[in-house]
Amino acid sequence: MGRRGVRQRIGTAAVVVAVGLGATATTAASAHAAPSAPVGAVAARTADVDYATWQRDVRAVVDRALPYVKQRTADAAGQKLAVVFDIDNTTLETDFHPWWQLPTPAVKPSLELAGYAASRGVSVFFVTARPGIIKSVTQANLTTRGYPVNGLYVRALPDLFDEVSAYKTRSRADIEAKGYTIIANVGNRESDLVGGHAERTFKLPDYDGKLS
Repeated sequence: MGRRGVRQRIGTAAVVVAVGLGATATTAASAHAAPSAPVGAVAARTADVDYATWQRDVRAVVDRALPYVKQRTADAAGQKLAVVFDIDNTTLETDFHPWWQLPTPAVKPSLELAGYAASRGVSVFFVTARPGIIKSVTQANLTTRGYPVNGLYVRALPDLFDEVSAYKTRSRADIEAKGYTIIANVGNRESDLVGGHAERTFKLPDYDGKLS
């Protein structure tokens, strides 16, 4: 992303913060293990995608992730396990609701997965490309919609000039440095998933970049 694109994103973030504040007033082991290939949603033509199609395709991926989490946590006593989620169109329905209507609704299958993982003793982290200026609004949105939040990573100013994939990889490495093994990494873009530092990756649909 060029500097112009970064400036545009920062400007948009500032608008979101202003509206959001008014509206809400209110482990190392996995780093060395070869990650699996992403479990992806079925393909769909972008021209034919609607909300119902998207929900169906997200559900198809989560339905594969749930039994994996059950199996992976079956004999995990004493282990610090974590799952990592992206936010936009992975855990919150960003592109299907006007940005000024906060809090943004949860992606229900992802909410189910996060809640199930937490019930199995797994810590839930979020790594987003959103800038740090809207961290508090983002965290409030997640918790309001029912997500367990053990950690939220947002981009600091220097991160805005780096590749999103590199920033997200560093964030997962930092989670591992705190003693966690990331058993699953869930996102809807390749930049959410590449770079390792997760035992399994689960890709939700973005329909060739139609969804952010």
